[in-house]
Amino acid sequence: MIRICAADDVPKGSVVSADVDGTPIALVHGEDGEFYAAYDECSHAAVALSEGEVEGCTLECWLHGSRFDLRTGEPTGLPATEPVPVYAVEVRDGDIYLPVGADGRPTPSNGVTR
Repeated sequence: MIRICAADDVPKGSVVSADVDGTPIALVHGEDGEFYAAYDECSHAAVALSEGEVEGCTLECWLHGSRFDLRTGEPTGLPATEPVPVYAVEVRDGDIYLPVGADGRPTPSNGVTR
């Protein structure tokens, strides 16, 4: 596990970007109070999802409006048709952690790689 940031650094309904050993991560504090992490690049156009809007458990790409379910990585709105990697998030002692593999890179929980 690798520490990303303090949970207080991510207000409810917001998203912040992080870099974990060269992997861009969009860290989201969902409107449901849960924390989510997704690969920080839209599968439709190579733009940062962390610049998009959070709505419920989805993250919307600012460029073309593709939406992704933060629990599964699946697109819930066109034009994206391919999922993005998502990562398990653990909140421990007020800090947010992601699992990493032996190579130090985050391990997707949905099996999707980039």
